[in-house]
Amino acid sequence: MNSFITAAFAAAVAFSAAPAVQAGELWRAAGFDQPESALFDAANNRIVVSNIAGNPGEADGNGYLSLLSPDGKVIARHWTDGMDAPKGMAISGGKLYAADITKVRVVDLATGKLVASIVVPNAVFLNDMTSDASGNVYVTDMLADAIYRVDGDKAELFAKDAALASPNGIFADGNRLIVASWGKGIKPDFRTAEPGGLLAVDLASKAVTPLPGAQKFADLDGIVAIGDDIFATAYMTGTLYSYQPGGAPRAIAHFKPGSADIGTDGKSTLYVPLMNEGEVAALKLD
Repeated sequence: MNSFITAAFAAAVAFSAAPAVQAGELWRAAGFDQPESALFDAANNRIVVSNIAGNPGEADGNGYLSLLSPDGKVIARHWTDGMDAPKGMAISGGKLYAADITKVRVVDLATGKLVASIVVPNAVFLNDMTSDASGNVYVTDMLADAIYRVDGDKAELFAKDAALASPNGIFADGNRLIVASWGKGIKPDFRTAEPGGLLAVDLASKAVTPLPGAQKFADLDGIVAIGDDIFATAYMTGTLYSYQPGGAPRAIAHFKPGSADIGTDGKSTLYVPLMNEGEVAALKLD
């Protein structure tokens, strides 16, 4: 009887506990200039990489976009020039949008031509971007605790809340935006008085809700979701975290400091830009 109870309990635990996600490196592509974001372009089966190429906050005209194949081969080193310090990106309606300090750059996906620059009123340091199922485009302003929504050729304030705590990464997930917070009290060297965590912003109410068990654990940068799994990078330590509802963030990969705005194919692969190494790494999830 005791052995039966023990076996039944063990089976129940095994059934209820979600399997831990593992990540193994597939390849690395080198030769980039401060790669900040790696976005998978599913329609064209390629990865777009943003290169800051200078001071992340300086309008110096040095920034550009590159193209990679899914197996890590460079398709075009300089696909789109004429930017300053491009960071996070999003795709909507046949166009690519890139956050560029206080502007959102618009690129034609078919040609790589820069077709528009949208000035974001009162922007301080635009960082990451995402698009939802309806095609709406959103961009975070890390140093203003704000999120803007881009509509056509204009950007409007979507949410401004101290609870966003320096929002960096952003990813549209159903009826919400999930946000990677850098943290509160940012110092000149970008360290924080209080580390960030994972948040959700309701698209309808705009309410900001902390994700349980994922608060004040790291200065977070990029973020993506695949199913119920959320993945986020911690730039200052180079750590890649995995989080599942009801659990706690778990480190699944370690890089040198500088892991930034991750991308995904939406299935089983993550693309991690390594800013300080000038590389992009691809990870396979198990």
